[in-house]
Amino acid sequence: MSASVTVRVPAKVNVQLAVGAARPDGFHDLANVFLAVSLYDEVTATPAGTLTITCDGPDADKVPLDRTNLAARAAELLAARHGISPDVHLHIAKDIPVAGGMAGGSADGAGALLACDALWGLGTPRAELLEICAELGSDVPFSLVGGAALGVGRGERLTGLPVGGDFHWVFAVADGGLSTPAVYGEFDRLTTGVHVPEPAASPVLLDALRTGDTSALAGALANDLQPAALSLRPSLAATLAAGTEAGALAALVSGSGPTTAFLVKDADAAVAVADALIASGTCRTARVATSPATGARLL
Repeated sequence: MSASVTVRVPAKVNVQLAVGAARPDGFHDLANVFLAVSLYDEVTATPAGTLTITCDGPDADKVPLDRTNLAARAAELLAARHGISPDVHLHIAKDIPVAGGMAGGSADGAGALLACDALWGLGTPRAELLEICAELGSDVPFSLVGGAALGVGRGERLTGLPVGGDFHWVFAVADGGLSTPAVYGEFDRLTTGVHVPEPAASPVLLDALRTGDTSALAGALANDLQPAALSLRPSLAATLAAGTEAGALAALVSGSGPTTAFLVKDADAAVAVADALIASGTCRTARVATSPATGARLL
């Protein structure tokens, strides 16, 4: 057994999030085009007498340190599958915005799963790790895989997608978080009595990813949850406008928000848009990143 194992795991942006009507089980069918971006959390697993979690980094005080944390749940599920006790200390070095619609919690779950598997010398097959990820949550499998993928069902059934080049992003971090269940609940309220089509991936968007065409991708970005996020947090409209006015090619709410994502043409434009967003006073900070990024990996 190793003294400790550290895994680095990326954030994500949904370049398309198509949402179907609520199912009888309360979930929604999705066509969710994930793109991993170069903002990372690191999860370190160290042997311990019992399962404990610590966290540092931006907004670490907002991260639960009990067994509701997906990292803790990942350790418990993996240990249960192998008939062992989940005795491990998990330390999360946080850099992905907390409750920001960028799958930070899901990233920590995937990172803990891979770290514990290595720490305990289990050699769990990749397919089984992905099954555990899906049990943890809809976004967790993609956090393990990274790159680009289409997620269907609840978003957990993944098909990898080719990406023909790098894309440059700016992410504006808002004050406070938005509850994903609350955003979906608002989506249901806003679509009451409205026909909600079956979700499907956009061929234009998939082609833009495949060819690495930034301009085409900008024209195809879409998030069906954006109206719900704006309804719950109207101030995000000013952030979206500020980034667009600063030269972003496209702007959208990232996932369930409240982080907003801006696609830009190159690295210089990313710095300029980030500076303009911070100066606008419409967000707490702005982060520059590129995509695609690799999935969870051992350091």
